[in-house]
Amino acid sequence: MRVQHDIREPFAAGVSEPLGGDPAGAEQRRTPSLLDDTNKAIIRELQKNGRKPYGAIGKVVGLSEAAVRGRVQRLVEAGIIQIVAVTDPIQLGYRRQALIGVNTSGDLDAIADRLRETDGIDYIVAAAGRFDMLLEVFTADDDDLLDLMMRIRRIPGVDHTEVFTYLRLIEQRYDYGVR
Repeated sequence: MRVQHDIREPFAAGVSEPLGGDPAGAEQRRTPSLLDDTNKAIIRELQKNGRKPYGAIGKVVGLSEAAVRGRVQRLVEAGIIQIVAVTDPIQLGYRRQALIGVNTSGDLDAIADRLRETDGIDYIVAAAGRFDMLLEVFTADDDDLLDLMMRIRRIPGVDHTEVFTYLRLIEQRYDYGVR
């Protein structure tokens, strides 16, 4: 399962903001009123088990099943949470995983648009430090990784890439909590 992220839109409230500055309303996205203590408790329960029944969550947070369902729906509609299936890429046939550092020149948004259209890239972020962008990729094998690298390097404005091949996934977590 491939998830496409728009790096111009926040991934989650308070985590990132669009490239190119802080447009009107960004401060509100950082501290949304929907994140009261009850909704935070609901989110924590869903981070433990995204399939947990709303009735069971309601017992933990002191609400009815219907009230939990309504709150979850509002959190989803507001873009604060997504409920998705997380897959094991290895079991789906993606035997090569890597992080690619990209140095660019020119319009970062235009380069991001081209990268977004490139199959095989699952995560795109603008970064500070050694690289302008970081890409997480999953490919079937080394030949597919090489092919993907060549497609990335042909994008106008991509000046340099460096590949960090994953040898083994030690831990992957999604329970970083809410503030």
